[in-house]
Amino acid sequence: MTTAAPHDLEAYLEPFGLSSFRPGQREVIETVLAGKDCLCVMPTGGGKSLCFQLPAVARAGVTLVISPLIALMKDQVDVLTARGLSATYINSTLTPEEQTRRLSGMASGDYKLIYVVPERFRSPRFVEAVGRSDLRLLAVDEAHCISEWGHDFRPDYARLGQFRAQLGNPPTIALTATATDFVRRDIAQLLNLREPEIFITGFARPNLHYGVQPCPTDRDKDEAMFRLLDGTPGSGIVYASTRKRCEELGQKIVSRTRRPTTVYHAGLAPEERRAAQDDFMQGRTEIAVATLAFGMGIDKADVRFVVHYNLPGSVEAYYQEAGRAGRDGQSAQCLLLFGGGDRHIHEFFIESAYPSREVVAQVYEFLCSLGQNPIEMTQQEVKEALNLQIAAEGIGACEKLLESSGVLERLEAAENTAAVRLNSDLPTLVDLLPQQAKIKRQVMRAVEQLVGAQRQQWCYFQPRELLARLADFDSGDLSRYLRELTTLSAFDYVPPFRGRAIHLRQPGRPFEELEIDFEKLERRKAAEYEKLEHVLRFARNHRCRQQEILSYFGETDSEPCGHCDNCKSVAQGGRHGAAQAPTQKVLDAVRMVLSGVARVSRSRTGCGKQLLAQMLCGSNAKPVTRNRLDKLSTFGLLAHLKQPEVVQLIDALLICGLLEQTEIEPFRPVLRLTARGGEVMSGPDDAMPRLSLPEALWRKLDPVSAAKKSRASKAAAPRPATPAARPPAGEIPPALSARESALVAPEVAQPMREASQVAPAGSKPAEAPPQASHYWTWRLLAAGFSPDECAAIRGLSAAVVFDHALRAADGGLEVDAGWFLSRDLISRIEQVVGPTAPAKIRPLLERLPRGTRYEEVQLVLHARRGKSARI
Repeated sequence: MTTAAPHDLEAYLEPFGLSSFRPGQREVIETVLAGKDCLCVMPTGGGKSLCFQLPAVARAGVTLVISPLIALMKDQVDVLTARGLSATYINSTLTPEEQTRRLSGMASGDYKLIYVVPERFRSPRFVEAVGRSDLRLLAVDEAHCISEWGHDFRPDYARLGQFRAQLGNPPTIALTATATDFVRRDIAQLLNLREPEIFITGFARPNLHYGVQPCPTDRDKDEAMFRLLDGTPGSGIVYASTRKRCEELGQKIVSRTRRPTTVYHAGLAPEERRAAQDDFMQGRTEIAVATLAFGMGIDKADVRFVVHYNLPGSVEAYYQEAGRAGRDGQSAQCLLLFGGGDRHIHEFFIESAYPSREVVAQVYEFLCSLGQNPIEMTQQEVKEALNLQIAAEGIGACEKLLESSGVLERLEAAENTAAVRLNSDLPTLVDLLPQQAKIKRQVMRAVEQLVGAQRQQWCYFQPRELLARLADFDSGDLSRYLRELTTLSAFDYVPPFRGRAIHLRQPGRPFEELEIDFEKLERRKAAEYEKLEHVLRFARNHRCRQQEILSYFGETDSEPCGHCDNCKSVAQGGRHGAAQAPTQKVLDAVRMVLSGVARVSRSRTGCGKQLLAQMLCGSNAKPVTRNRLDKLSTFGLLAHLKQPEVVQLIDALLICGLLEQTEIEPFRPVLRLTARGGEVMSGPDDAMPRLSLPEALWRKLDPVSAAKKSRASKAAAPRPATPAARPPAGEIPPALSARESALVAPEVAQPMREASQVAPAGSKPAEAPPQASHYWTWRLLAAGFSPDECAAIRGLSAAVVFDHALRAADGGLEVDAGWFLSRDLISRIEQVVGPTAPAKIRPLLERLPRGTRYEEVQLVLHARRGKSARI
């Protein structure tokens, strides 16, 4: 093996247009040249490709590069050949003759670098040709695709370890920009790497300015996007999740900014996609509006901004896509526009990518029922025929699963081409036809001439190519005779079809006999949902964005970047990054939200974040009144906050696991209490986890403690408390010590002392933990203080005092409806309710005085139940 000495490596940089190595490259290249296996984790734009391209140039033999996308190969090879390096690719875009020529060239050493997709290893002919070549290095690019837990898992990638063994376990380098520690271990294990050297150059991109902008509506997203575009010259990428959205945004950007813009997505013809990409790369257009595949493997150095109009599906995907900005090391903006509906888009994609057993069975039975072979229906046509609530790509996922079980095969899509396969090694199939079938025999001879030695595999051709070998035939006659020849078991034919035709191999086989691992599919689906939860937490969190990304990838000791949106907010006295233990006042607000979720869940099927925020803020919007949410005791409890602030509080509770979002119907998430959320709502105060909120919201929820914290942070030494100082609102200890009394204003201290010393006569022992906030409100009420006095003493609103009374009653403490309601109203409620507790309360409200609330009836029933218990 010919290698380059380490001190000579710089001499090989010139063909790549480089004068020096980037951090980490030299060490990786030296390991590769030493013939050792290695795993290289290098950030997007860090120069991973050089780590296998330079060794390929520096020594004899072939380097085989596994790359995920056919669309990228030609670009990568074109760049290498333009630099005078011998490189090529082998994929399905080539004619069979050209594939054969390049395979021969690989075996004879004509190429240094050969790019293929992992699916190419399905071909025995390809594996045999690689075995005859002087293979010195196997480079697996985007290696995270190997792992079932990676963000872009592909089954053919996972089988590369088996193929590597078939090839004699050549030295291998696996490369990725986005892999957690778990995925890195998975890559090494599945590739069977031998004591691999692992290089991690770091995920920090200090020149990138990350930002997340919450946008409840698309109009908000448009405004935020245009603010960035108006203030950021130069080239940039706007990512959207669907083709339709790309088209819409492209038109809006051109109309609003007049900047040259191109659109790129999979719905465009190949030549249109290539033209769009070339225009962007060459600077003929400034802005590319694209779906997520755009930019993979493309090294455009001067991208000044990346906008995610929709939430990406994982932190890995976000990091990779945002990392396409600022590869020249200059400052670049990365803006994520986060709207509530983004989650549903990805849930739709996940459900489509991992279809259930029932959906796969439906698709299979439908295909078998058509009585056609091959089947020329597009995925969209199958979806519409079955009226399935998944994307057309979900039909493709079903077809892939069925193909893996061996009952069908998906034929390559080739516009206006036909395909034929001769499944026999007989010298000729003509002898299988009757002597009198002269025309069919003539067609068969022409087919055999066209196929040549390419037996047992599909041969694609233009119909005119076959017609040229036949005299006095028109295309209609030829198609008919080719179809008739399919009655031979050794002859397969697929007519020209713009989509990807399906060939049924075992059309009568029962679905129950198919070997499809649905348990594994469910595990992968769960992993995708977990990735989605991580990126949702990233979007909602108030920690430094760079720290959050680095922590996700295992770097836990990083410092704040200082220039993401959260870091800037901290510097300006706004948001903070670290979670902290909430004061009692903040805890009360948390419990109002949790109680609101619980009460909405009891009264109806649930609601989303925006509707809950409207209800808690006391909005009279139609959705609130139509669903009678204005009748709940939690209505208006957070009226002193703005709805976006309540949404921030809800997001914080989602992050720390007190709430979760579930679906009662497809793609309509509603809020639900988690078990931990239920514990915090009605349990001890110490059940509450630390909470991360915008600093402005902390101050609004608890101005007193916020002010104390601010003064303390500014003081060089602790200052003694003054007698008039007041503790954080709502913090009432079981008994006031002398020291604590000195901290409380005189007009508040006496009632607090009385509340801590007086227990109502005949009351049961407190069943709620003494730390619970509602317990101390109940003790004040039971000691004879009015609701208004309780509100003043505890620093609560009247509505919260009422809610605390209900919660105390729910916990088994005795309450008196007379604390809140007039005797006349109590009497009227008693008359309407009758002697026994009603099954439903809501129908009774129509017979009660106008304005009577559901919770007021609840309070009377609780009070009556408590009296009965005493008797």
